[in-house]
Amino acid sequence: MVSFDNTENAFKGKTNAELRRSYWLFKLIGNPVMVKVGAKTAPLALNLGLRGVIKATIFKQFVGGENIHDCTAAIIQLAKYNIGTILDYSVEGKESEHDFDNCLNETLETIKKAKDDVNIPFCVFKVTGLARFDLLEKVSGLHVLSVEEDNEWNKVKHRVHLICKTAMDSDQPIFIDAEESWIQPAIDRLAEDNMQACNKTKAIVYNTFQFYRHDRLNYLKETLEKAKDNHFFVGAKLVRGAYMEKERRRAIEMHYPSPIQPNKATSDVDYDKALRFCVENIDRISVCAGTHNENSSLLLVQLMEEHKIKPDDKRIYFSQLLGMSDHISYNLSLNGYNVAKYVPYGPVKEVLPYLIRRAQENTSVKGQTGRELNLIIKEKNRRAKKTS
Repeated sequence: MVSFDNTENAFKGKTNAELRRSYWLFKLIGNPVMVKVGAKTAPLALNLGLRGVIKATIFKQFVGGENIHDCTAAIIQLAKYNIGTILDYSVEGKESEHDFDNCLNETLETIKKAKDDVNIPFCVFKVTGLARFDLLEKVSGLHVLSVEEDNEWNKVKHRVHLICKTAMDSDQPIFIDAEESWIQPAIDRLAEDNMQACNKTKAIVYNTFQFYRHDRLNYLKETLEKAKDNHFFVGAKLVRGAYMEKERRRAIEMHYPSPIQPNKATSDVDYDKALRFCVENIDRISVCAGTHNENSSLLLVQLMEEHKIKPDDKRIYFSQLLGMSDHISYNLSLNGYNVAKYVPYGPVKEVLPYLIRRAQENTSVKGQTGRELNLIIKEKNRRAKKTS
């Protein structure tokens, strides 16, 4: 039986020095005041020449490198413990056609690298890396586009289709990340169109379903019905979500019903129902459980056993972020389950928004930082006792 309390397994990949660095980092992240101050001062720190400090601490914990080649060491290290890598080009917030084409080319490079490396089971991209946010909002709201906007939208569709077709031709599954609810309809449309085009024999293109939203379980079920009607397979990456505070604030400011679950418990219930739904329909759905939740991870293990699905069945993956929840990732992989870590990469300055979000999420998710810290302390004590 899988246990997430085995810290020897959880931190097999860390030296004593790396364990100490993680300890102090999570101690800092666990302090909301420090995170708030750090989020405001980090860009200034870069301008003051403290890039090396950021790169040696929070960047090293959560990021694979500044470019795709820098990630090789992380890929090899994870592969030692049968953990795959999901290369994630984490540059965001760009608005020019040049930047969109650069993101397109970078994503195609990840597919090329993954095609030749069995340790990279998935690639991933954000549609906001390929399109203006305002355009996605307008398309999502079903507004009439100008001629220029229509041409721009066609370019976006072409970029997304080129990525998905390249993934299909390379037999390389790819995730389309979910984003804010007011641009998600456009992203869902792109995902559905490309699943229908590329998932004729198995899941290559995966859409992402965020269960901090109360409507996503129904949407997952609707997607399966569309797949049955149109003869394609569903790729489903299940996550809880990362935009909750922003979503609630916007709903209040703009006077519309919040799309967010009333509380974490209802989000957990829907997430676990989605896991059951996917496993019960495994003949048509391939699923990646992107979660740091121990109970949901154990539930999926239990569901696989109940349905007599082997741990290494490629239709089911578990996934966590690099630098987080190693007790889940390593214990699952060492018990034969398919696990892949999200490994973000990009220049320090460009990846800073991602790093700030990671720190804020660790602070806001109740018990997350405390759990990480307690496990690190337990392992430090175990190693000290072993050598004494």
